[in-house]
Amino acid sequence: MSEAASIDIGGHADEPHGEGFNDRLNWLRAGVLGANDGIVSVAGSVLGVAGATTDRTAILIAGVAGLVAGAMSMAAGEYVSVSTQRDSEEARIAKERRELREEPDEELAELAGLYAGKGLEPDLALEVARQLTAKDALAAHAEVELGIDPDDLTSAWNAAFASMVAFTLGALLPLLTILLVTPDLRVWVTVAAVTVALALTGWASARFGYGSARRAVLRNIGGGLLAMAVTHLIGQALGTQI
Repeated sequence: MSEAASIDIGGHADEPHGEGFNDRLNWLRAGVLGANDGIVSVAGSVLGVAGATTDRTAILIAGVAGLVAGAMSMAAGEYVSVSTQRDSEEARIAKERRELREEPDEELAELAGLYAGKGLEPDLALEVARQLTAKDALAAHAEVELGIDPDDLTSAWNAAFASMVAFTLGALLPLLTILLVTPDLRVWVTVAAVTVALALTGWASARFGYGSARRAVLRNIGGGLLAMAVTHLIGQALGTQI
């Protein structure tokens, strides 16, 4: 029995690599970051105003304005960023497609050289290059030479929509909390709710990036608490002067 027959070939069950995974991971990342930004920025806005006044209307206006402006800004920024990335990827793929059409032998030698550079013996590298070229030359070159999957380019619209929706959902937490809680408790309850939410988004970002959950959570909470403290203190300082 051959070695290949005795080994269950394939990826790990907990490491998905299927078609479209890159695009799904991109909008999930955008969603987590969007929610985190919505929580921190709107929490900072409403706590800053709450430091200056107890007027519920003023807090509501500041929170809603921050939510709408932030959601639109996140969506536009993510769309421009991902669109630029996709344009670059498509241009590089088009160049590779043209080279494969005009210089197939040179491209085969280049692909074999890339595999040889990864540690394969020259003869094996050439055989691997030939087999992959016969199956899908563009995909083989794009993966090894460019680090791109031509069938799994990121979607700017998905990323923009995910960022906008996530920012809005994240922003609603501090906004609704500070409006619904009584004035004497609203600041502390909002800080507590935001801290829990930041712990969750920090954990989620670590999961998607295969990083340390503990570091991500502590970093997220620390940054959020600092932002809320600074804006609240500024609000208090301005409230006593105006």
